[in-house]
Amino acid sequence: MHPAHTYMSPEQVEEFGRELDAMREEVLASRGERDRRYILRLIGTQRRIGVAGRALIFASILLLPVWGHALAGPWAFGLTLAAGVLALALAKILENMEIAHNVLHAQWDWMKDPAIQSNTWEWNHGCPSDQWMHSHNVVHHTWTNVLGRDRDIGYGMLRVTREQRWHPFYLLQPLNTVLMAVFFEWFIALHDLEINRLLSGKKRWSEARPQWRAIRRKVGLQSLKDALLWPLLGTALAAPFALNGLGPSLLSVFLVVLAANIGANILRNIWTFMIIFCGHFPADVHHFSRASVEGETRAQWYVRQLLGSCNIRGGQLFHVLSGHLSHQIEHHLFPDLPSNRYPELAPRVHALAVRYGLPYNSAPLGRQFGTTLLKLLRFSFPGPSRKAAPA
Repeated sequence: MHPAHTYMSPEQVEEFGRELDAMREEVLASRGERDRRYILRLIGTQRRIGVAGRALIFASILLLPVWGHALAGPWAFGLTLAAGVLALALAKILENMEIAHNVLHAQWDWMKDPAIQSNTWEWNHGCPSDQWMHSHNVVHHTWTNVLGRDRDIGYGMLRVTREQRWHPFYLLQPLNTVLMAVFFEWFIALHDLEINRLLSGKKRWSEARPQWRAIRRKVGLQSLKDALLWPLLGTALAAPFALNGLGPSLLSVFLVVLAANIGANILRNIWTFMIIFCGHFPADVHHFSRASVEGETRAQWYVRQLLGSCNIRGGQLFHVLSGHLSHQIEHHLFPDLPSNRYPELAPRVHALAVRYGLPYNSAPLGRQFGTTLLKLLRFSFPGPSRKAAPA
């Protein structure tokens, strides 16, 4: 029996699906100029914030102490650099979360703008966009929270539910959680490679070799840009001052810009990790067995998306910074609708869920992330396994 039928009769499930289909069609028909203005304005704002962040980082170089002397005190250097790192991290968050994630879901393909198309957009991230679209759009969104099908359940590294069989490796889970949060971009870059299947022999290296070449190329480009080109640009800008004894050494400049890039990437990674993990791993989220979703209809798929996703309550700015994944339920029900429409859909979806007696998992960030961390800690230790979503 499909998990939907623990809440509703087969007829009610199909009616629930028809109502959601109607919502989707309504939004599809109403897409227009206000949506176009939203995404274009957002892209422009994101780029300006990125430029401001770079400018502040380069400006901080002029404030670096030189043998105990500087154009201003060390506080001015520290505050200017911190502001630059935060602005750069904000630009990276906006590009990854609200822009690229949603462009790659084809949410904006209807505009026919060649600069904002899912099949041509390459995001500012270590993972090649086509590989991410496969592992995320195809695998994860099709098999959300289905054990053995959805590789986003623990990302092949963490035990996030009692339904996963315990292994001594999970004793390292507290450390692995921190490592994944800090280096999340690089874990995602390797995600579609399916390293665990390669190691177990379930996937042949000949299948993975083209993927690996694409990953190496993209990771190399990202590393070249952040670890070499931007620091060299900062060094070039500072060279006239340094050569005249008016500024810090060129090595100091290089290291400051490199550290700023690393800091912005880490802040982006931690934020992304937190938002994504709050979407599917907090308390009371549902997981499903493969047997229970065999022959699943579209209406049943809708119910599973609702049961397997969690929202995070917050204000408008928070929703934008989360890529509107704070409306993870609506995103999983309607992944190809413009993200700026999720806030207006959420009350309607919530009311529909209440009418049909379905749980609607929505809570503040503290509760969602707090219960996720508690689960990650609890499931790192041995405990009785249980079957997913009774069939």
